[in-house]
Order: sequence, then C-alpha cells, then structure tokens
Amino acid sequence: MTGVSVRLADPADFAAVARLTVAAYEADGQLKGENGYATVLADVATRAETGEVLVAVDEATGEVLGAVTFVLPGTPYAELSGPGEAEFRMLAVDPAAQGRGAGAALVDACLARATGLGCSAVVICVRSGMAASAQRLYQRLGFVRVPEKDWSPLPGVDLLGLRLDLTMRG
Repeated sequence: MTGVSVRLADPADFAAVARLTVAAYEADGQLKGENGYATVLADVATRAETGEVLVAVDEATGEVLGAVTFVLPGTPYAELSGPGEAEFRMLAVDPAAQGRGAGAALVDACLARATGLGCSAVVICVRSGMAASAQRLYQRLGFVRVPEKDWSPLPGVDLLGLRLDLTMRG
C-alpha cells in the first residue's frame, strides 16, 4: 500500500468519487438491470451529509483512486448495522487503479474508524457473485458470512451480510 493514503473526502473530490464509483460498479457488472442505482452512487454530497466519505489518494499525485462511505446505525445509508456496529458501503476503486492497495487501505481506514469510535464490529453487504478479488480481501481481513443479515433490495439483487468482530482483532 505504499504510496496510497486515506483521508476524508473534500467537496472538491466529489466529482472524481462519483465518476470512479459508477465506473467501478459498471466494470464489475453490478449496474446491469439496475433501476437508478448509478444515480445513488454518483450522489456523493448526500452521502457525505450523513456519513463519512473517505478517499484513497495517490500520495505522489493527489489523484483519487478509490472511495468508501462509512456509516453508523440509524443513519440514512446504514442497511445492516445494529447497536455497537459500524458499516461501510459503496467501496469502489477506479478500474484503472485496481491492484495498488487502495481498496485494502479504505477497508483498513473504516476498521480503524470503527475501533476508534468504540464499535464492537463492522458489517457490510456484498452482492452475490461479486468480484473474486473483493471476496479474498474481505476473507483475508476476517469478515465472515452472517446469513441472517442477507437481504434483497430488488428482485434478482441478492446481498450477502458479512461481519468482522473487532473485539477479536489483535
């Protein structure tokens, strides 16, 4: 992850975050047949009002490589989190920047933020059939399937619940 750092997104970053998020979801096949989700992904300003939009940037150039939205239970973008849990959503890395460690850096930043806030776990949902690289990343970090958190926002869109117990991390 050398050369990649994570910080809170600035409004000046929002256009880049919108572009790369939609591009990453399209490249992964996650927007096929979706009704309006690209518009939700591109609305970075609204996400930033009720959550924390974090960006991974190239330390040499300042280029935004990826982004994620970190939320707490009860906030508008929280889907799975309950008491004591944090959640992150819309993790995306620019297709041209994949393989440089930006995704792992963003997940690590979310885990650190959750730990700093005293959360006991982080939960996420992933689309069934997501990219193998994302599955490996979450497994390597210790996320485990929690079938009772699986859900479907639309017919044909199956989301799998994953959870990482922060109290078990060393």
